Amino acid sequence: MHRTSLRVAVIGDRDPAFRPHAATDDALAHAAAHLGVELDVRWLPTEPLASGLAEVAAADVLWCAPGSPYRSLAGALAALRHGREHGVPTLGTCGGCQHMIIEYARHVLGYADAQHAEYDPYASTLFVSELTCSLAGKTLPVTLTPGSRAAALYGRGETDEEYYCDFGLDPARQGLLHEGGFLVTGVDADGEARVLELPGHPYYVATLFVPQTRSRPGAPHPLVTGLLRAAL
Repeated sequence: MHRTSLRVAVIGDRDPAFRPHAATDDALAHAAAHLGVELDVRWLPTEPLASGLAEVAAADVLWCAPGSPYRSLAGALAALRHGREHGVPTLGTCGGCQHMIIEYARHVLGYADAQHAEYDPYASTLFVSELTCSLAGKTLPVTLTPGSRAAALYGRGETDEEYYCDFGLDPARQGLLHEGGFLVTGVDADGEARVLELPGHPYYVATLFVPQTRSRPGAPHPLVTGLLRAAL
């Protein structure tokens, strides 16, 4: 019997020694096995993406991986903009989430100088700022908005997830982003954004945590399974 095949483009400068990168490959394999699909997974370094998106345009699925600062901020943002504007199922985790925020702020909300503190900590329009307390290595609860895509995929209103980050959506910009259409659908105990999603898109989800590290053979992560299912 012929099995469906999906091409997955992982946006990021791959480092085999970085646990979330290996976990990204594993999580895709777990979800593919669960759904009975074949995957052609290609990691796309960010620098070439600044001058051409042929590999991105050929993909059925985009995943913007952890590991920022990327070698090319422009390349990562160009790939994410393509996924958002062309309805390509897209997941951004950790650094990927942060760059989805910057892309949306620049190209939808009109903040052309929206910046990420990891690249320019003194920028006047910071949408991604350093967290007051690093989340790297911590597993913490996330409360999900009832009726959101995230809540539907998890099948519950709360989850525990692992983090690898020191940066997140600047709390002063959270209301602006949410009201501007990139909805905050998962928050921490202080109400700060941990999951964002774009309604009306086949799948455009950003998580500050790294769901891939909690995926296991036979128990794929629901957000990764949802990503692939959206492409099917």
